[in-house]
Amino acid sequence: MPTMSQTMPKAPAPYTTDSAPHASPKSQEQSLHAALEIALLHELQQAHQQLNAVLFNNSLRPVVLALTDTSSILGRWHSETRTIEINRAFAIHQPWVHVIEVLKHEMAHQFVDQILGQKNDGHGELFRSVCQRFCIDPRASGLPNAHPPSEQEERVLSRVARLLALADSPNTHEAHAAMSAAQRLMLRYNIDQARLASGQSRYEFRQVGHITGRIQESERILAALLIEHFFVNALWVQAYVPMTGKSGSVLELCGTPANLEMAEYVYAFLSHTAQQLWNAHQKSTKCSGRDRQTYLAGVMLGFRERLARESTAQQCEGLVWAGDPGLDAYLRARHPHTRRLVRYGNRRTQAREHGKRAGREIVLRRPFEAQPTNDGRLLPSKSR
Repeated sequence: MPTMSQTMPKAPAPYTTDSAPHASPKSQEQSLHAALEIALLHELQQAHQQLNAVLFNNSLRPVVLALTDTSSILGRWHSETRTIEINRAFAIHQPWVHVIEVLKHEMAHQFVDQILGQKNDGHGELFRSVCQRFCIDPRASGLPNAHPPSEQEERVLSRVARLLALADSPNTHEAHAAMSAAQRLMLRYNIDQARLASGQSRYEFRQVGHITGRIQESERILAALLIEHFFVNALWVQAYVPMTGKSGSVLELCGTPANLEMAEYVYAFLSHTAQQLWNAHQKSTKCSGRDRQTYLAGVMLGFRERLARESTAQQCEGLVWAGDPGLDAYLRARHPHTRRLVRYGNRRTQAREHGKRAGREIVLRRPFEAQPTNDGRLLPSKSR
C-alpha cells in the first residue's frame, strides 16, 4: 500500500468520546477534543468529495477517512478497505493547505488504483504522470515545499533588494526612482522569461496572510494589485482550523519562485504599511475606529493608482506585459472551474479619500528590520 514516509513528532494520546453526565474537567476536555476530531473528519470527507468533483470528475469511489497515530507516515491509501489515513498530529497542527496536499497525494494513489487498475504502482511513472496532470506534488512527503529560486532568479531578487534599499533615501525623488527601477527590472525579467520559457517555467503556490472569516475590501484590492502588477495569479481558497473547528478563507498566490517571493514581500509590506498609516491618521484626526477598513481600502486604491501610472510609463518605453499563458494553465489545473473574481466597492467617503492620498505616497522599500540575505530572499527566512 502506498505511503508517504516522514518522521513526525510523537502524536498525542488518542482522543476518547466518553461524556458522562457529571464528567470531570479532564473528561470534558477529552469530549471537546473528540467533537473537534469528528468535525475534522467531516471536513476531510467534504474536501475529498469536492476534490473528487473538481479534479477527478467524480470518477473516484467514496472512501472512509481516518486519523492515525502512526508517526512514520503523513498519509496512506488502503485499497482493500477503501480508506485514506491521515496522520492525526499532522492534521491538527499543520496548516490546512498542507493537509489538503497530502489528501490530494493519496487521492492520486486512489486514482491509479481504481481508475487505471494499477494497485502496486507506488510512486512509479504512472503515478507521477497522474500527479503532473492534476498539479499534485508526487514527492513522498506530499508537502508543498517551496523550491529555492534558481541562480538567475537569485541574482534578479538580489538586484531588486538592493534597489528597494535605495528607496530608503530621504530624497523623495531618489526613493521614487529606486522603486520604479525595481519594478522595471522585474518587468524586463518576466518579459525575457516569457520569450525564452517555451513551457519550461516552474510554477508553485504560496498562501499568505491569515485565515479570515470575512474578506475585507482592502484585502481584495491588495490581491487585485498583486495580480495586475507583480506577475502572479491570486484567489481566495477555503481553509480550516482543526483546533477551533472554524472555517474561513486565505489568499493563495501562484507563480514562479521569484515572482512569489516578490509578491509575498509586497503583501507583507503593504499590509504593515497600511496599518501604520491608519494608526498615524487616527492619532492626528481623532477619527472613529469605524473608519479603519474604509481608510485601509483607500490606501490600497491609492497605491494601486500609483502602480498604474508607473505601468503606463513603462509601456511608453516599450515594456508591455502580455501575461503568462503557462501560469494561467497552472492555475486552471490546480483549481479547475474556479473564476478569479476580485470585487470591491467604490464608495467615496472622507476616510477613503484620506487613505488614497496616503497610498499614492507609499514607496516600496525593504522593511527596516530586514537584513540582506544570501539566498535572494526579500523577506527574512522563515518556515513555510
